[in-house]
Amino acid sequence: MSNEIEIGRGKRGRRAYSFDDIAVVPSRRTRDPEEVSITWQIDAYQVDLPLLAAPMDSVMSPATAIMLGKLGGIGVIDLEGLWTRYEDPEPLLTEIGQLPPETATTRMQELYAAPVIPELITQRLQEIRASGVTVAGALSPQRTQEHWRTVVAAGVDLFVIRGTTVSAEHVSGQAEPLNLKRFIYELDVPVIVGGAATYTAALHLMRTGAAGVLVGFGGGAAHTTRQTLGIHAPMASAVADVAAARRDYLDESGGRYVHVIADGGVGRSGDLVKAIGCGADAVMLGAALARAEEAPGRGWHWGSEAHHPQLPRGERVRVGTVGSLEQILFGPGTRADGTTNMFGALCRAMATTGYSDVKEFQRVEVVLSPYTPK
Repeated sequence: MSNEIEIGRGKRGRRAYSFDDIAVVPSRRTRDPEEVSITWQIDAYQVDLPLLAAPMDSVMSPATAIMLGKLGGIGVIDLEGLWTRYEDPEPLLTEIGQLPPETATTRMQELYAAPVIPELITQRLQEIRASGVTVAGALSPQRTQEHWRTVVAAGVDLFVIRGTTVSAEHVSGQAEPLNLKRFIYELDVPVIVGGAATYTAALHLMRTGAAGVLVGFGGGAAHTTRQTLGIHAPMASAVADVAAARRDYLDESGGRYVHVIADGGVGRSGDLVKAIGCGADAVMLGAALARAEEAPGRGWHWGSEAHHPQLPRGERVRVGTVGSLEQILFGPGTRADGTTNMFGALCRAMATTGYSDVKEFQRVEVVLSPYTPK
């Protein structure tokens, strides 16, 4: 049955759903939360939490990437951010938090106009490696050709290619585009790539050999992509569509499993639960971790879209501080709004609905239940 709706006589559109539009439903069985497993393994790397931290300067510094790694997640550092443009970006992070709204975008464009220094890429990644945690760094598709050798030589474990949207087939008459399939085939480290928001786009990315696909387009707390470009992908439908591509690619490839990682719109623990319920293997958290006391953004949150030199598609937003990084992940919770003890909430939701691990929980029953604020 089609869920297409007539927008006008000449255009039809498919109804899509955000995490706020759905809810998971208990089954006939319940479990003890202590007996639920939320461990995650991608390629050779096993971690306690199905979590990547978003490569955003307000979320990850080398120190917070190390801290998150020791708490059981994987911190991804932005290799085109302030940490690879400046020897000491701490004063600049403080300045960004103090900028008045009317000049914030212009000043951030100036700060991020400084060149990326390859030696700093090496230095930051080696600092994380020396701590013994999984090392992950991110480049945009536009900068991957320029810096990937430096990244690999520094000893990265997971290579993330992250853009607002990433396709397996980029058409350009001006420059030779990144050939993802050839690039991933020649690389010795697993690659996570995205964002993608449709079945077809995700299937093509999976065929490049990617170990994981990031799902999302313009749905994060600091994005204004819907206002600037008119593009938006409601996350519940996007994750479910990409999970279907994973299933079909598993058959097509004879058993190769590609991880689906929800990236955007996962600001609270309920969103995390529903992302995995829709089929995600893991989540990439931005704003949720920017609320940590240790976060470099000091209660502010922004992504690379906020300082694009020609067309900013994001903004610096105030997310506040709700507790330590450990409290946000594991509690004890001090609020009833889903901003603390996020993975304790995931364990409890899985136990309440009767599932023992993340793979099982992807099969949980989901209903349409549009959220109406009080």
